[in-house]
Amino acid sequence: MSSTLQHLVLSNGLRVRLRHAPHLKRGAALLRVEAGSHDAPLAYPGLAHFLEHLLFLGTERFPVEDGLMRFVQGQGGQINASTRERHTDFFFEVPLTAMAGALERLCEMLAQPLLTLERQEAEREVIQAEWVAWSGNAEAQRQYALLRSVSAHHPLAGFHAGNRASLPVHDEAFQQALAGFHQGFYHAGQMILTLSGPQPLEVLARQFGALFAAGSKVRQAAAPPLLDGPLQPQQIEGQLDLLLAHEDLPDNASFDYLATWIADSRPGGLVHELRERGWLEDFRFTPLYQFAGQALLQVNAKLTETADRGEAERLVRDWLVFFGNADHRDLLLEYARLQACRSPGALELARREDGLPLIPEYPGGSRHSWKLPEAEPLLAAGVPDLETTAVPTGLIVSPVLPASRNYATLYLRWPTGDALKPLIERASRAGVELSGTHWQLRCAGAPAPVLAVIEQALAILENPPPASRSHEPPLIPIRQLMQRLPHVLAADGKPGWSALATGFDARSQNALNHLLGRLRDTPQKPVPPHPLPAQWQPFGEPGDEHALLLFAPVADEASGRLLAHLIQGPFYQRLRSELQLGYAVFSTFRQIHGHSGLMFGVQSPGASHGEILGHLRDFLARPVLLVEATRDALAAQFHEPVMPNADLTEWLWQAHLAGNDHADPQALAATIQQLQQPDIDRVRADLASENHWLILANGPDPR
Repeated sequence: MSSTLQHLVLSNGLRVRLRHAPHLKRGAALLRVEAGSHDAPLAYPGLAHFLEHLLFLGTERFPVEDGLMRFVQGQGGQINASTRERHTDFFFEVPLTAMAGALERLCEMLAQPLLTLERQEAEREVIQAEWVAWSGNAEAQRQYALLRSVSAHHPLAGFHAGNRASLPVHDEAFQQALAGFHQGFYHAGQMILTLSGPQPLEVLARQFGALFAAGSKVRQAAAPPLLDGPLQPQQIEGQLDLLLAHEDLPDNASFDYLATWIADSRPGGLVHELRERGWLEDFRFTPLYQFAGQALLQVNAKLTETADRGEAERLVRDWLVFFGNADHRDLLLEYARLQACRSPGALELARREDGLPLIPEYPGGSRHSWKLPEAEPLLAAGVPDLETTAVPTGLIVSPVLPASRNYATLYLRWPTGDALKPLIERASRAGVELSGTHWQLRCAGAPAPVLAVIEQALAILENPPPASRSHEPPLIPIRQLMQRLPHVLAADGKPGWSALATGFDARSQNALNHLLGRLRDTPQKPVPPHPLPAQWQPFGEPGDEHALLLFAPVADEASGRLLAHLIQGPFYQRLRSELQLGYAVFSTFRQIHGHSGLMFGVQSPGASHGEILGHLRDFLARPVLLVEATRDALAAQFHEPVMPNADLTEWLWQAHLAGNDHADPQALAATIQQLQQPDIDRVRADLASENHWLILANGPDPR
């Protein structure tokens, strides 16, 4: 769907980009500060990252209890920040009614932070915990080793994570450096504000962009050459890591064009050739660094035991030579079609980089008979005009998402395995979200390509190819537990299939009916889940950090959601900021396989599993006061015109799995609106009883 881009420069020097997209349901902002870890004083590695953390700790007008993070979470939005080598990004997405409040808090916290010593001492411990986790993560250390392949004089080869030793907060020189970094870079001339949404945006940008001190753009120090010799990254068993260095690129060069085609899995391309030889498990292309004409690119291939790594590298280099020398006229048109078919959300649109497609040239001549990809048939898909047929048994059609959204979704409960991976890659390029787990398929996007993807997916699943191995980077312990949780909660169920569809118009729904009517398996209505007995399940390897994930089911979704909404901020404040258990601390409401419940996660380098559990119990034993404004803000999120399409369809699917085939978010909103203090007390007391607690941890039960 279309959007327009407008550029402004405010009187204080703030550069503004306004992306107006009428189809969006939410608004988003990204504020980029053109200064990152490589701009920090050499004596204090991690200072830029440290400052990013400190800025979230409140201002005089907006203390942490009413700061940006609490505000955005309270509105059902999402928020994050990222410190890169030469820039730092702060970004959020919220309902339209919360856009002004969130933007005001964002601009004020960057312009007028409270950098008290007490806050610095506490937050330095969080940075220390992140560094401990980073130091023990094999994938992170591998990435660090790759970056050290460049010249020792380049900042990429240095340490920038920050830790207790590199951030001497009691040193006066450090305090001067911290204040100087903020004053030197956190002003209007060094920032770019991007807003996206369906509403007029210029007034918001001018009103809150004026909070920044005026300034002119600071010229960031140029980096030395990337290389002072051959670029030869150390290889590890089972992988091919190829690094490509560039020194003189245009400032607005984009590698998305190259990334799109090097990973294309269709015949004639690099990925297809490696797979045909039985050499490839996984393939990734990643721009690791880009600044002032320099760039470092990584090609990473997870190889099978039979692969010839030397020949695989020659094939990669040969394809790059071929691609640089090819005639790109038709491929550039195809790339434009791919870009046009995508329908990003507000946050994705705000974060979009608008660079010129780069076609890098590499010396030499190509020896292999490569072919450029043909036009993607999914982009030309249409909805067939078929004889009217009834909705098949097993398919529930929800009217909640109107066809006018041009976002149709099918959920299909049916074993999928990993056979869909090549189709998932193709679907993504065509703007279709396809995902498959061992038991579920989800396909979402514009109706015509969605139907084409579903037809191909069903054909694959009815005659699946032999299973292939898949290699994913190792996850940190808490994420391993989160990945494991759906497997624990999955019901065995009976063989057969069930499905839910929404967002299709009459013609496309009829075409979907034909497709699902061909399934050979017997339709089966999902069995609503039963409460699980209280249990502790060890999973993963014990390590230096203790991770614990608690899922506590609730019988009433409305009161459970409100309780989760009320305690999310205080939980984070207590366990992360006050107790300093670690950087991975969260609580949320979650629906999984029809189970509704509150989920709490903690990963700590210092606290044991027993201590973490004790802190959870202490927190959940505390009374929770109903705040009517918070209740009303939560209820306002459950209306189709403001609920993100993906969130809405997932909620409908979870309701179906729980046995409710007529779910309506407005009914949930009305129920939430009526909740009172006794309802909160009741669900909190039931939660604290521990009757149905499911705990996953990377260690044994200490009780």
